[in-house]
Amino acid sequence: MTSLRAKPGAIARSALALLAGTAALPAEAFTVNIAAASPRMLYLQVGVGSFNGVYNSGGTPAANATVNVVSVTVPAAQVGNGTAQTMTTDSTAARSFYDNFVFCNAPAQLYVGGFYRSTANTGAATLTATAPANLVNVSGEAIPFNRISWTSSGIGDSGGQPFPAGSFTGGTQTIGSIARNQWAESCHTFSYANTAFVASGTYTGRVVYTLSTP
Repeated sequence: MTSLRAKPGAIARSALALLAGTAALPAEAFTVNIAAASPRMLYLQVGVGSFNGVYNSGGTPAANATVNVVSVTVPAAQVGNGTAQTMTTDSTAARSFYDNFVFCNAPAQLYVGGFYRSTANTGAATLTATAPANLVNVSGEAIPFNRISWTSSGIGDSGGQPFPAGSFTGGTQTIGSIARNQWAESCHTFSYANTAFVASGTYTGRVVYTLSTP
């Protein structure tokens, strides 16, 4: 995923592609306080990102244009049977750039994290996700995006949940927030509801994550 450092008036964005395929027919999140900065600074990473070193040893963010894919292939005999199908990612991002700790189980989980630094008390940074109404195949057939959901966790942690469990709604929705002068991260495990019988094919759609400040 794209990882960015943003200055006043800017936002950090990252994109995620999701695939719901059909065959034949077809411990908690982590938050920690960090130093203030002027001008204000944002960093967002969803999936694969880049960092020069690690944050707590003086590392700095770098840009990364990777768009990761979350996907599942539903066996023909199970299409539409109501049993949720766990999705996997092509992301290799398991370590936190905060301290190099192995936080996520890749490729089962997708890393979602970043920081917000500012000397001005303007409130928290908000993470949103924008998704289309449907995943669509080449024939124009659709699966509602709200059939994709996620749980949130992290290895060896008992902190709060900056980016808790949820499901896509289609359109723009709030995923969570990062307090001023805080690093926050979660590991998301996605699943496909598999509640409808759909035609064979590969259904795709892209989610854009945006971290912004007031």
